[in-house]
Amino acid sequence: MAQAATINVGSKVRIARVRDRIPADLVEALKADATGTVKGFRTVDGKGIGVVVELSGGQTAWFFDDEVTPA
Repeated sequence: MAQAATINVGSKVRIARVRDRIPADLVEALKADATGTVKGFRTVDGKGIGVVVELSGGQTAWFFDDEVTPA
């Protein structure tokens, strides 16, 4: 994870982009406010790291580490 030094649990982040298709309600939430708080991390594809983010609207979703930036 390239941003490991700057993104920790509790950090405020902005969703900069999304690589995969996501549900329409999540698209609308990101359009309204693309910032959130890191709640944790998860392993993706057996080698990558995903970031679990709680958005300002209360939804929780995970994103690849290159999809988030510090807010």
